[in-house]
Amino acid sequence: MPDLDASAVYKQVLEEMKKHIAGKIETIELMVIALVANGHTLLEGVPGVAKTTITKALASTIDADFKRLQGTPDLEPRDIVGYTYLDTDNSVKLTRGPVFTNILLVDELNRAPPKTMSALLETLEERQVSLGGSTLPLLTPFVAFATQNPLTVEGTEPLPKVLADRFIMKISVDYPSMQEEEEMLRIKEREEKTAVRKIIGTKDVIELQAQAKKITLPDDVAEYITKIVNATRKDIHVVMGGSPRADIAFMQCGKAKALLEGRQQVTKDDIRFLARPVLSHRIAVRATGGIGVHGIVDGILATLN
Repeated sequence: MPDLDASAVYKQVLEEMKKHIAGKIETIELMVIALVANGHTLLEGVPGVAKTTITKALASTIDADFKRLQGTPDLEPRDIVGYTYLDTDNSVKLTRGPVFTNILLVDELNRAPPKTMSALLETLEERQVSLGGSTLPLLTPFVAFATQNPLTVEGTEPLPKVLADRFIMKISVDYPSMQEEEEMLRIKEREEKTAVRKIIGTKDVIELQAQAKKITLPDDVAEYITKIVNATRKDIHVVMGGSPRADIAFMQCGKAKALLEGRQQVTKDDIRFLARPVLSHRIAVRATGGIGVHGIVDGILATLN
């Protein structure tokens, strides 16, 4: 049986997404890269810029189990991972939470309390749940997409860095252009007539993830990655730089990007393209620095070859 043509599959997914999403091509590309890299994605933007819509549309192109969880101030860990209870016959029963799925959407994650956010730590990192004295593996594949509002929006909590670090990328979703907004109206006008078409299944996702691991990471690109991450730790405006997870995220996402574009090697251009989404949620900037995270990342890229 011939290998799945990753670049052809990606083009099909992109064409299907274009029927339902106005613009946001780079956002979609990054989300597919994260999926193929077997990583979780955080999408940040003000309410109403289609973070949830994009995620649901992408999930709909995959023939897989999908669940959505809404972040609220009263959300509890049991609402995420599940719980055990004593049945009427005195036997212990297990109710599995929404994390037991292939694709999980956590909407407005940073509206949930910190103790609830922490329930995702084991789930995202180890793809398992410790519950009722047992360790339960999640489905394969398991990929989570979470949306969050900027901290300027009422009712939000800052995402702990230890949790943010579990996401392979953070994608900033901005307001659409006027042309994109007009296109959005036309899409909404006809959306009841057109459902999102399934392009791939769970076995295809697993195969794409396996193919991505075989992509070559040249020595000079590996060195370039470590230089970038190390530079974030030495910048005078940074309190906390990228962890080794940032190096791994660069490698995994770089391989996925190369695969989707039909190449066998990761390039420095791939790493430059991925720098903002891979690093922006892993860097803590001094309050008096006067420079944003993106400015720091761009400055580092400008000084390294």
